[in-house]
Amino acid sequence: MSSVTDRKVSPASKNPFNEWRELPPICSDVRQKQRLTIDTLPPEVKAPFPSDPVIPLRTKTTKEFQEDMERAVQSGDWREVREFYLTTFDSFIEINAAFKANGSFNTIDDSGVNAKFVNAVYDALLSTPQDIQKSVLKGIINSLLREWKGPRTKDDLRAYFILVQNPQYSSTSTYVIYAHLLRQIAALSEADHHFLVHWLKKLSARRFRQLVERLLQFISTRLFPAEPDELPPLAKCSWWIPSATKVLSLFNAANSISSPPIMPFTDFYNITLEHIDFMEEYRTWQNYGNSSRFSFCQFPFILSTVVKKAIIQKDSEQQMISQARQSLVSKVSRRQRVDMNLLFLNIKVRRAQLLSDSLDELMRKRCDLKKKLRVTFVGEAGLDMGGLTKEWFLLLVRQIFHTDYGMFTYMKDSRCHWFSSWKCDNYSEFQLVGTLMGLAVYNSIALDIHFPLYCYRKLLTPPTAPCDQNALVGMTTASLDDLQQIMPELAHGLGELLSYEGNVEEDFYLTFQVFQEEMGMVKSYNLKPGGDKIPVTKQNRKEYVQLYVDFLLNKSIYKQFAAFYHGFHSVCASDALMLLRPEEVEMLVCGSPELDMSALQKAAQYEGYSKTDTTVRCFWDVVLAFPLELQKKLLHFATGSDRVPVGGMADLNFKISKIDVPTDWLPISHTCFNQICLPPYRTRKELKQKLTIAISNAEGFGLE
Repeated sequence: MSSVTDRKVSPASKNPFNEWRELPPICSDVRQKQRLTIDTLPPEVKAPFPSDPVIPLRTKTTKEFQEDMERAVQSGDWREVREFYLTTFDSFIEINAAFKANGSFNTIDDSGVNAKFVNAVYDALLSTPQDIQKSVLKGIINSLLREWKGPRTKDDLRAYFILVQNPQYSSTSTYVIYAHLLRQIAALSEADHHFLVHWLKKLSARRFRQLVERLLQFISTRLFPAEPDELPPLAKCSWWIPSATKVLSLFNAANSISSPPIMPFTDFYNITLEHIDFMEEYRTWQNYGNSSRFSFCQFPFILSTVVKKAIIQKDSEQQMISQARQSLVSKVSRRQRVDMNLLFLNIKVRRAQLLSDSLDELMRKRCDLKKKLRVTFVGEAGLDMGGLTKEWFLLLVRQIFHTDYGMFTYMKDSRCHWFSSWKCDNYSEFQLVGTLMGLAVYNSIALDIHFPLYCYRKLLTPPTAPCDQNALVGMTTASLDDLQQIMPELAHGLGELLSYEGNVEEDFYLTFQVFQEEMGMVKSYNLKPGGDKIPVTKQNRKEYVQLYVDFLLNKSIYKQFAAFYHGFHSVCASDALMLLRPEEVEMLVCGSPELDMSALQKAAQYEGYSKTDTTVRCFWDVVLAFPLELQKKLLHFATGSDRVPVGGMADLNFKISKIDVPTDWLPISHTCFNQICLPPYRTRKELKQKLTIAISNAEGFGLE
């Protein structure tokens, strides 16, 4: 292969990137089925940079450049501005000469780039004549062709950092150049990426967001170009999307290490990916793991919760089908009569003994957990088309989390539930709760559960259950911020201990021993051996706080949480869980409590009515005016749950149907079909009265 750097490149060359096969391949840092996290580099990886080349002296300031621009705009004479852009973007050395600030920069947090000057030059670029804009692009082409070989200096990194901010890449006509820039950045070493991540997080929130959105748009356009001939054939540039996604992962890493994050993690989702064959992506990721075969699943931050939910559902369906097929084949091979109930996880419970019956059924049928769930309430007519299942979940969760039951403690200050620390010989009921949560995800049921986010972090530690039953699970590093989610008052007190300026030992009079109330009795626990004889001092208070927080959130509830963890993973034993953030697991388990009745109105379907009929107009007038509590009751009445699925209200397929009965009848619902049936009420007052009575007294019917 000939060296690109030895070639003479003409600025006027038609398309230097026609020779892209001679550029280096992208270094695809593919993770082997593990969560993509920020790289923490060991010292040996942080190799010193080669010595920087001599940089010519360029003295133009931001103010001088802005004055040059003003003169050019007024006079129409762009010669000085043209010369500046032509020179500055001619090479990496010239880029550094123009934008490198004075002084020595030895930390990862300081790029040594004059950000104010870079911003001024780029903000002005799109308002310059076309020939200047073209000259900048030609300069970048020549720089990239010249610079891709050899070891990287810190000045090279600065040049990449500056070039990736160029606003010209918003146009598809520049995508070939942009793609090669992204390819070279993606192929940098791990140590180089470490520097870039820390530099990127220093960008303003507005510019950071613009760069993220530009990368997302680039990926979307490459996947689905507006015009067939708008971009080169996909077969010749299959590396575009992997390169862009890898660079986007640097922005995601920068966002993750920023406190608070620069932008919500959901803004990294690319909704275009909801329209690709994401199961093929998932299978590629499962089959090729640590290889050069690209899959979006290697970079799960880009996949929306909608896609992840669909992957889990389809993966679950495959497991369900596999389980059912095995049962069927086993029966046939033994020449036994085939009962179609074999295809389901059939749960039969009595309402009066709901909890004990459910526990017995799930323990007895634990080999069938991955079959389709079907619930029957003993002594009640009705075929479970989904509504009875939803009601079973709702009633069971309500009973388990009742404060009188004692499994969970409701924290009033944080308005969430946490595991009770009482000790017992059998933690099967905690396993039941975990199994319930797993079944809810598996069967796409939203539960009204209020765990803190830290609980879902524990649930993903590790994201797949270890084969060794004795291996530790759920032992996530706990911080004061995590305790703040659950016990804010205690977290505040421990924070005051850490910042106290006086004599800690004499004024607080604490030891490394803590006390907990369990079933009405106060018990003491040493945070370390001999803790009751070790005083807390100014020197060891950090250790005390860390051990105390770890005790509260991990050790004191370990057996309870381990049973809960194994219950959840006995159902959701899927590689797809590795794609999820704790926040996304919470969304899958609980749905969203945010109700948008206007969105429900837009998505509603009608049977026997049209949206202009008097009854329908009265219905929406009443519902939109309802307080939140009644809106939740309405949703529960019609769907069996008062929460919104991951895909939003549109995913409910909510239907309003007409029933020809007298108007003194109450509305009825078919929760399995997310359907509400309304008699032809004539007035708003009449409809409001009847609807309020129906939704306030709905529990216990369950007839489908």
